[in-house]
Amino acid sequence: MRAHYGKVTAAFAISALALTGCSAGGDSTDAGAEAAACEASEGPVELTFTTWVPGMDQVVELWNEENPDIQVTVQTGPNGNSGTYQNFFNQIQAGNAPDLGQIEYDALPNFRVQDGLENIAECENVAGSADQFVDWTWGQVTFGEEGSVYAIPQDSGPMAMYYRADLFEEAGIEVPTTWEEYAAAAEQIKAEGAYITNFPKTDVNWFAGMVWQNGGQWFANDGESWDVNLTTPESEEVATYWQDLLSEDLVSTLPSFSDEWNASFNEGEQWTWVSAVWGATTLSDGAPDTAGKWAVAPMPQWEADTQNAGNWGGSSTAVLKGSEHPAEAAQFALWLNTDPEALALANELGGLYPAAKSAADLDAFAGGVEFYGGQEIYDVFAEASANVDPNFTWGPTMTQTYTDVSDGFGAAIGGSGTLMDALADGQQKTIDALKAQSIPVNE
Repeated sequence: MRAHYGKVTAAFAISALALTGCSAGGDSTDAGAEAAACEASEGPVELTFTTWVPGMDQVVELWNEENPDIQVTVQTGPNGNSGTYQNFFNQIQAGNAPDLGQIEYDALPNFRVQDGLENIAECENVAGSADQFVDWTWGQVTFGEEGSVYAIPQDSGPMAMYYRADLFEEAGIEVPTTWEEYAAAAEQIKAEGAYITNFPKTDVNWFAGMVWQNGGQWFANDGESWDVNLTTPESEEVATYWQDLLSEDLVSTLPSFSDEWNASFNEGEQWTWVSAVWGATTLSDGAPDTAGKWAVAPMPQWEADTQNAGNWGGSSTAVLKGSEHPAEAAQFALWLNTDPEALALANELGGLYPAAKSAADLDAFAGGVEFYGGQEIYDVFAEASANVDPNFTWGPTMTQTYTDVSDGFGAAIGGSGTLMDALADGQQKTIDALKAQSIPVNE
C-alpha cells in the first residue's frame, strides 16, 4: 500500500473505475465501447423514477404535462443508504429495477463496479451537456472515462460556515477565517459557556468534505487497481485538528440532526456549523427562534488567503441497468436537471441546490435570505462551489467505509483510541472489503 499519493487527475480515474468494473462484473470491456446506441423507442413510453426528494412528484407533473408520449411515474423511498440503494441492487439483479434512480455521488462508484448503470453517453444531447453542469459534478458522473456518462448531475453540497453573527459581535470575538483562528475562537466561546460547533461522529462524509477541502484523497488508482489511503498527511492534519478540539472539550458530540442537536442551535449553544448549502434550511427549520441572527462565511482555511472549499453531499439521476427505454430516460434526466422551472420547483419543494450552472440565474438564489439577516448567502455557496477540487474520487464501498470509520470515531469520543486510529482501522477494513469483492487493491 502506498504511504501517500497526490491528487489524481480525472483521466487517471477513468481507467481505474473501468478496470474495477471489469474485475467486479467479469464481462465488462472498454468503458467507451459499453455505450449503447440509445435509439428512441417506438410508440408511447412509460418510465419509473425512484427518489427520496420531497415534492418530486409535483416536479415530474410538469414533464408529464408537456410530454404525453413519455410519462414518468415517481416512486418514493428512504434515503439511499437507508434502503433505496439495496433495493436498487436487488431489483437490478431481479431485472425489475426502475428506469431511473436517484444516486448520491459517493454511491455511484459502487453501482458502476457492479454494472448497475446504463452508459447513456450516446443518448441525444447527453455528452454535449457537460458544460451545463458544475465541472466537478460532471466528473463524478463520468468517472473521467472517455465516451461514458453514467448519470446526470442533480444537486451538490458546497460547504461554507454558518455562524451566529449576533453572538460573535456581542462577545467581541472575531469571526474565524482560518482553522487556527477557529480553534482560538473555540476556546473563547467555551469561556462564554457555549461550543463553537458539534463534532458529528456519524457524518463521515462530512469529515471527508473536510479532507477534500484540505486537498486530500482517500481513493485513487494506478491504472490496474485501487489505492486506499484514509491516513494521508491531509487526512491526518484534519483528524489531529478535530482530535485536539475533542480532547480539550471545545466541541460538543451530540447526535447530528437529533432534537437535542436542533435545540442546541435554537438555544445558542452552538455558534457555528461548517456545512453544505442544503444546511441553510436545516438550520432555519431546526432553530426557528434564531431567525435573523445567522450569517454565512467561507469555510475557514488551512492557510490564510486561500479559498478552498469542501463538498458534503449531492446526488445524480441515473439510468439503471436494464431500462428498456434509456433514450427517453436520459431525455427526462436531462430535463429534470436543466429545465429552469423544474430546477426552481425542486429547490422550492425539495431544497435541492442544482448542479446546473444555470441555477445561478434562478430567483430562489437571488437576493437576501431573511433567516440570515437578509444576507445573499447563495453568493457565498456559488463561490464555494467554484472552489471545490474537481478531482476528488470516491471508492466503491463507501457505505461500509462510513460505518467502520464512524464506529471508530464513536470509540475515540468515548476515550478509546483517536480519530486517526479510526481512519487507520477503516482503511484496513475497506481494503478487506474490496478484496472480498474481488476488486483489485494495492497493498
